[in-house]
Amino acid sequence: MKKKNRWLIALAAVGIHICIGSVYAWSVLTKPVMAAMGMTLSETTWAFSIAILFLGMSAGLLGGVVERMGPSKSGLLSAAFFGSGLLGTALAIHMHSALLLYIFYGMIGGIGLGTGYITPVSTLVKWFPEHRGFATGLAIMGFGFAALVAGPLMRFLTDNYGLVPNFLILGMAYAVIISLSASYLRPPKKGEIPVMLEDVLKREAAKGHKRTVLGPQMTRKEAMHTWKWYALWWIFFTNITCGIGLLAVASPMAQEVIGMTPVQAASLVGIIGIVNGGGRIIWSTISDWIGRGVVYMVFFALEVWAFYHLSITTEGLIFQALVLLIISCYGGGFSCMPAYLSDIFGVKQLSSIHGSILTAWGMAGVAGPAILAFMKEHTGGYTATLHLFAALLALAFLIAAILRWRNEVDKKKWAMEDEKKAAVLKTAEAKA
Repeated sequence: MKKKNRWLIALAAVGIHICIGSVYAWSVLTKPVMAAMGMTLSETTWAFSIAILFLGMSAGLLGGVVERMGPSKSGLLSAAFFGSGLLGTALAIHMHSALLLYIFYGMIGGIGLGTGYITPVSTLVKWFPEHRGFATGLAIMGFGFAALVAGPLMRFLTDNYGLVPNFLILGMAYAVIISLSASYLRPPKKGEIPVMLEDVLKREAAKGHKRTVLGPQMTRKEAMHTWKWYALWWIFFTNITCGIGLLAVASPMAQEVIGMTPVQAASLVGIIGIVNGGGRIIWSTISDWIGRGVVYMVFFALEVWAFYHLSITTEGLIFQALVLLIISCYGGGFSCMPAYLSDIFGVKQLSSIHGSILTAWGMAGVAGPAILAFMKEHTGGYTATLHLFAALLALAFLIAAILRWRNEVDKKKWAMEDEKKAAVLKTAEAKA
């Protein structure tokens, strides 16, 4: 089999994520869709919410299928669902059918999002065993940055060719790019990289490396029967709920709280997109140095402080700095999770386990905006919601701290067990 370049593997992973990450540019099409179909803002926004819901649910339910199929075939599956979802969206708009919009963009497209999101993760971890956080952050960074490319492209296509042709062109283009990217993905063979993942994990554990917890290589079923899986699910859900809730109202909140003009608020949203993507690669790289458990504790400590101060500030620069700090932690939470899962549960079924955790994203994609909208309607402002988010993040900090402490205890236990096994083996060899 022909030897492959691991940087091209990483590029292929970015290729998949930068296509499916175009879902974050949905707001660019909100008004054109409303005008073309005669829908309200809330009715149009449901298409996006359903897509995120099905992203999380399909990643959770199809994680085992993706693991068995391998990255190449599962990537092709993502291309089929995501591409047909966009083509079907064009049909829905042509027929002025909200139901078809929800089915094609939300459900079918959402399944493409979920399968495509988890497809390259396990593969990248194996190609970059010594820099697992950086590797997964690199791909997931593409998902965060995608809106910077997709937003202007969608606006150009819609303005010059129309809304229906926009979805037809993007549907075909994304299907081709995802398919080509997926065709290059596969796990490494011996000799293709300096050292294999299993050897790196053993070496790190032997040195007592703070970022590694070397224990049993668990299946998805085994992982989901541990309290650690539920702890990770909750801290992931909390981080996304608070972050995506802020994302949903960043523009109107900036206009109401600090008096930004619509144009200035739109510029802030653009900067948020950059920070969302940049935070993914920066925080995941930092996690390779200080450990994933510490990074999540830092996330939540910073966010508790930032959400509280966001509720009391009316100063423009401070407001923007706090929002961007929160969004960087929001993005970093996505990119650090796959490596953290590999640290705790191993890589035997990493894609499947990662998919099960992503159900939190599907739930949070609905919960975050819904909580914020409900409380804004009943309190008339954002202060109560920001205080609630700060409290939820404080709880998440405690859970993350307990999880890290327990991982350190388990690491010592497993190290002692390995020493005992080695001693028994050495004794048996001596007698032989």
